[in-house]
Amino acid sequence: MSAVEQNVVLLRQSLKPQEIVAFGAKLCYSPASISELEAGIPAQDQSGFVEKLMSLGHLSPVEHASFTFGIEGVSRSLLAQITRHRIASFSVKSQRYVGHTGEKSDGVFDYIIPPRIRELGAEYVGEYERQMAEIQNWYNFWRDKLGGGGEATNEDARFVLPNAAETKMIVTMNARELLHFFTLRCCNRAQWEIRQLATEMLRLVKRAAPSIFAEAGPPCVAGPCPEKEMGCGKATEVRKKFKNL
Repeated sequence: MSAVEQNVVLLRQSLKPQEIVAFGAKLCYSPASISELEAGIPAQDQSGFVEKLMSLGHLSPVEHASFTFGIEGVSRSLLAQITRHRIASFSVKSQRYVGHTGEKSDGVFDYIIPPRIRELGAEYVGEYERQMAEIQNWYNFWRDKLGGGGEATNEDARFVLPNAAETKMIVTMNARELLHFFTLRCCNRAQWEIRQLATEMLRLVKRAAPSIFAEAGPPCVAGPCPEKEMGCGKATEVRKKFKNL
């Protein structure tokens, strides 16, 4: 079986992200020199100051903190969605340089099975897997006809691969862009796969910088649902989920 599950790792982050955010904010309002601020900020807990900063909506200093994630077990469909977030850096596994010749023993490329297909039961999961295996046959056919391997072969053979094909990526966003990302993608109206990804990313950064991300999540966590009649109707449940994430 070549179905794979989503996996997210927080690879790197700004050193003491809440401190660097506090540094940037205090510089805006303080007559102190850089060296004076640098000496004073680490000497005290900055969480209260950062929380106040967040409540005031002064978000430009938040951009000084950045976070880098390793992401695997996601579809090319998700890749198309996440790269719409332009204030971010992406490194993505190439279908041109890394051919889909079958990463597992059954020789079928890795792919994602949507939860609603799983819910239909084993018969339909089996049919989905059969279809993925058939697509692998199509891919192998075109690789053979186009030269048998290499960049030139892979770049054209990949046209028959589905959105379900798995990819891996490294993504870096600053904290302000992450807050925006979470607002859009943690919402129940977001597509299931990117919602799952965003929720796990939020869980990881909440541990690393709780004062920055205390109110992060869909809009209904900190205020009314902007979707109005299009909303999910589960604001209380959603607030509880993200407060306790």
